[in-house]
Amino acid sequence: MITVEHLTKRYGDFTAVNDLSFEIEDGHVYGFLGSNGAGKSTTMNMMTGCLSVTDGHVSIDGHDIFKEPKEAKKLIGYLPEIPPLYMNDTPLEYLKFVAEAKGLKGTEVIRQAEDAMERTGITAMKDRRIAALSKGYKQRVGIAQALLGNPKVIILDEPTVGLDPIQIIDIRNLIKDLGQTHTVILSSHILSEVQAICDRILIISHGRLIAFDTPDNLEKLLTAPNEVSITTDASPEEAKEILSKVEALEEVSFEDADSGYLRANIRTKLDNIYELSAAIFTAFAGSSNKLLEMNLKKADLEEIFIGLTENDGKTVENDEQKEDM
Repeated sequence: MITVEHLTKRYGDFTAVNDLSFEIEDGHVYGFLGSNGAGKSTTMNMMTGCLSVTDGHVSIDGHDIFKEPKEAKKLIGYLPEIPPLYMNDTPLEYLKFVAEAKGLKGTEVIRQAEDAMERTGITAMKDRRIAALSKGYKQRVGIAQALLGNPKVIILDEPTVGLDPIQIIDIRNLIKDLGQTHTVILSSHILSEVQAICDRILIISHGRLIAFDTPDNLEKLLTAPNEVSITTDASPEEAKEILSKVEALEEVSFEDADSGYLRANIRTKLDNIYELSAAIFTAFAGSSNKLLEMNLKKADLEEIFIGLTENDGKTVENDEQKEDM
């Protein structure tokens, strides 16, 4: 559906986007995840043809966004970070204007405007001035205009920024619904948002694409497959004695758990985590102490993001140091 090849944007000596390449397929909700200033909005503006590129190409369903802008842009619905709303219009007036600007004619203008309002839940507000609407409803009007023309791809830049918790939940549910019939791409610096909505995640740092995968596969990047944490009623001395029967242990550390129990974090040389789990269970089964809990130690999305971006930051620093030498 969308192919991005070596996309680069420079402002003088500053590189905002650095040689991005990836492909977007039909039928998924994609999330651009990155801290503020990572290059997300710049990338989206280039993908939609709103910003020129220094280098690289973007094609939408085979149409180059800059060489065939009319054909390519018909396939995209775009909501910038600041919705381009006319505050003195009503939602219906505004959507009719946008529909006509997109080339819709006759009864199709009203039909699509009404359909977009129904899908975004703003029909009851259609005759109120946009200026009088809450920020959540204004955001819905912005999403409604992106739906006009029935584009294959909906691109949303920070769609929940500035909303209250209830509005955020409403917009997230709306985006999930749109993902049933459109390919949706959204940018965010909010980890929980991307995790709640997206089934494919692109992580951008310093203008570079540093990861692109499903949430589950990204977790595996920083999952410690040879680490297990356990909770037991044993004392540290008793736990050490029990675990001495487990082969190939690399490191054991202890900390107090809730209600006076002991938590142990265990590393092993074994590649198979289940072999370690079975050996720990067997060791405790042969003792008088209880094994209350056992967990594979995994990184959550926040830890993944921090780990990947910190590593990328170190790489950037090292590259800059080499250039200075």
